[in-house]
Amino acid sequence: MPARILIAKPGLDGHDRGAKVVARALRDAGFEVVFTGIRQRVEDIVAIALQEDVAVVGLSILSGAHLALTGRTVEALRAADAADMTVIVGGTIPAADVPRLREAGAAAVFPTGTALDDLVAEVRALTAAPPATTG
Repeated sequence: MPARILIAKPGLDGHDRGAKVVARALRDAGFEVVFTGIRQRVEDIVAIALQEDVAVVGLSILSGAHLALTGRTVEALRAADAADMTVIVGGTIPAADVPRLREAGAAAVFPTGTALDDLVAEVRALTAAPPATTG
């Protein structure tokens, strides 16, 4: 069964072309993708993630509010007892903010210009089932 991924556009950012390209690339790679549309509240993103039982919450942020929105999303997932959902972030992200996003709870960060093949490979690695143990 393919991993389910939510691609969300939090905040007031009204540009969704990049998010749609990422959603299509992930879908074409065999993932099941849910797209929220633009201008979503963090609370709504978390509610959709829970309802859709996704493995990954992907935030597409071009507004410059990536640090605040990522932190709020991770905290809201924890508060909803969904800390096991992986959060990834993409968009207009300065290199200096990548470590800060990881500290905030992002498992992967994809700045504008990341090759789609690299993004797909990273998401595959993040959603791979752990190897079975024999005992």
